[in-house]
Amino acid sequence: MARENIANPFTAYTWFAEAGWVFAVHSAQLWAGPARASARLTALGAEKQKAFADGAMKVGTAVMCGASPDTVAKVAMAPARRCVWANERKIRKG
Repeated sequence: MARENIANPFTAYTWFAEAGWVFAVHSAQLWAGPARASARLTALGAEKQKAFADGAMKVGTAVMCGASPDTVAKVAMAPARRCVWANERKIRKG
């Protein structure tokens, strides 16, 4: 019997590709402007720390509410995905 709501297996890979692209562009920007690299690296690190902390808090809530493992994984990655997508939009705008 076929399962309903089978997720697209390429969804995770597209997100990894987007994250890799954003990382590569940030790396190029840091290499091109070394005078601002320290402040930019600090901002990027703080942004990732906040995203992972938000994800951890939401995972705790989801687990205590009895969410399925699939839902817990989605909740855990949601803040990091939003962060990558926001960075991608900023980069594309210039």
